[in-house]
Amino acid sequence: MTIQSNTRQTAAETALVEAYTTQLSDLPGDPDVLTLRDRLLDDLKTAGLPTRRIESWHYTDLKTLLKDIPAFDAKKGAKALSPFVGGATVLSVLQGKANETRQDAFTATRYSESLTDGSAAARLDAVAADDAIGRINAAFVRDGFTLEIPADAEIEAPIEIQSIHTGGQVHTRFPVTIGAGARVTIIERHIAGEGDAAFVSSISDVVIGAGADVTWIVLQQQGAADTFLGQIRVDLGADAKLKLFDVNAGGKLVRQELRIDASGEGAELTLRGVNLIGGEQHNDVTLVLGHNVPNTSSTDVFRYVLFDRGRGVFQGMIRVAPDAQKTDAKMACNTLLLSDDADFAAKPELEIFADDVVCGHGATVADIDDNHLYYLRARGIPENKARAMLVNAFVAEVVEELEDEPLVEALEEVISNWLEKHA
Repeated sequence: MTIQSNTRQTAAETALVEAYTTQLSDLPGDPDVLTLRDRLLDDLKTAGLPTRRIESWHYTDLKTLLKDIPAFDAKKGAKALSPFVGGATVLSVLQGKANETRQDAFTATRYSESLTDGSAAARLDAVAADDAIGRINAAFVRDGFTLEIPADAEIEAPIEIQSIHTGGQVHTRFPVTIGAGARVTIIERHIAGEGDAAFVSSISDVVIGAGADVTWIVLQQQGAADTFLGQIRVDLGADAKLKLFDVNAGGKLVRQELRIDASGEGAELTLRGVNLIGGEQHNDVTLVLGHNVPNTSSTDVFRYVLFDRGRGVFQGMIRVAPDAQKTDAKMACNTLLLSDDADFAAKPELEIFADDVVCGHGATVADIDDNHLYYLRARGIPENKARAMLVNAFVAEVVEELEDEPLVEALEEVISNWLEKHA
């Protein structure tokens, strides 16, 4: 991203600067952290919010789409929810504040502690020139959890991170280190309770050790007026396996970035996405996947369903480094466009600098197949119900790859509830 002078600020840009000025004295951080916050905020002031002129933001002109920023309100509160699946260990972040710590099978400490003592500074900076989410989050983040999963740990019960709000501004971060050989399932939920419009940013920064086996679920259910800027950064070690499922079923303006590096030989990524878009929603999922060493593999499948005047965006970049021979990488994006007023943009890309690889990508956009619809209607199923069944099957096919019955059932319920309201 080229830094340019931002001579005319939008209402949202002005609100961001004013929010930082108002909150500065209350933001946790040692001198190094506070200096970094100042620099990142100054970068935002100089460049402004990203526009379509920046290639990675071409379909999500944040400067235009983000109309305003709600004020931070320390008086707002939120309540924890029941676990997404039975038996899960719940770590709650309520209105941006972590409310508990845990030290037994794994360690979870408040992220605000690492901001205060300065240890957070090393991983707080933006990771790329176009990383507007990183800059916004680092400038404003107050809390979250730092998780450490010991080497060779086998944690049977899922670890569930709940980030719940009732409006205003919420900025969280979750640095996670998963030791070599560990096995764990982590559920990351972003949920709006009853309340006002919200401006939410969240970053999960995950390092997965050699031979670890990780399932990670991201479930985003923001309110109809909320803005959500999310990012998950992953460094995947040698022979590590990651199943990452990203489900978006809410929000008005959503940008979810997946920045993943396969850094160790034998690393294996299974990435699946479900995006349910209706009303006036704008939902952008942007993937940057780096195969950086030889003998790594990835399969990426994203499903979109669009109703009403929803707008969906998928940008998927797979980069294969010069030394990354024997890379096997496949990416697909399939979309059901169920309204003449809905809109979808897909931009799958490959950058390959090695010559002994198997890589491919594809994208499809279609309505419900008339033959499938006729088949169901011929068996006495009303058209509306038949359509709902076909849409549900379209996304459930991806979810069922989890092969974890409680998780599959819980996600299918989320999808069914959303479709019932929007179909």
